Amino acid sequence: MRADRRFVYGATAGLAGDLLLGDPRRGHPVAAFGRAAGGVESVLWRDHRGWGALHTVVCAGGAAAAAVLLSRGVRGRSATSVALTAAATWAVVGGTSLGREARAIGGALAAGDVEVARERLPHLCGRDPQALDEQQIARAVVESVAENTSDAVVGALVWGALAGVPGLVGFRAVNTLDAMVGHKSPRYRRFGWASARLDDVAGWPGARLTAALAVLAGGDARGAARAWRDDAKKHPSPNAGPVEAAFAGALGVRLGGTLSYAGRVEHRPVLNGEGRPVQFGDIERAVRLSRRVGWLTLATCAAGRLAGHALRARRAEKGRG
Repeated sequence: MRADRRFVYGATAGLAGDLLLGDPRRGHPVAAFGRAAGGVESVLWRDHRGWGALHTVVCAGGAAAAAVLLSRGVRGRSATSVALTAAATWAVVGGTSLGREARAIGGALAAGDVEVARERLPHLCGRDPQALDEQQIARAVVESVAENTSDAVVGALVWGALAGVPGLVGFRAVNTLDAMVGHKSPRYRRFGWASARLDDVAGWPGARLTAALAVLAGGDARGAARAWRDDAKKHPSPNAGPVEAAFAGALGVRLGGTLSYAGRVEHRPVLNGEGRPVQFGDIERAVRLSRRVGWLTLATCAAGRLAGHALRARRAEKGRG
């Protein structure tokens, strides 16, 4: 079986597995990687960019290298290769768990139980929940759904289409390291610099594809495209900006503004200022948009792999002629 077809079959099975099963409650490979990366950090941590870069190379490079060895070990065995791709896809994407957490918070807000919503919010993002009211919690959830659609689904599938199982695993490793050490706290401002910059590079194609598909799959294509064009560059993150702006325009809501991380207050620019404030009902709309974007990404990546094989075959035929 051709490599492009192995990816298509495996990625489809893996995404379907995520839809049906979600993340395991125990023994998740990403959680295991996080524990290993934490152990490496305890040995290598210094308040220095160079040591942080070494931490990134050891952790992300080690995960990608292990995936390369696994892929080579099943080369020539089509069924096993498809199964490995399916398992890797299921392990690294997290769209179903993302939707479940968002809906749980939305349900608590719909029931008027803001305290429960505050308790669950740290499962989804790192903001200080006690500082948020109902509307701010809903806004935080929609922003997290948008950003994690790119990080937890689209980016992984894009790198899987480009580099197979090593691409899937490597991207998720980089993204996980960024979540662990890539923020600007006193401990990680220097040590996490390399992980944050590598995540910016790795996330670039997935973020643009996420924004483009949000324009196509959202309820307001013109509004999503306008918000992406006008507001994405205002966001401090080069990848979260296009995604959150496109989601804001597609949903007709206003994102951005004041937020708090670990006691640090940030005043971010408003995205899609023409939109209305986020309501708890918009959480369900964001989750549905996220799911549509995920499946459209799979279709796009599958088409890209098949088209790439056809193009290479055509060039090879011309070369023989």
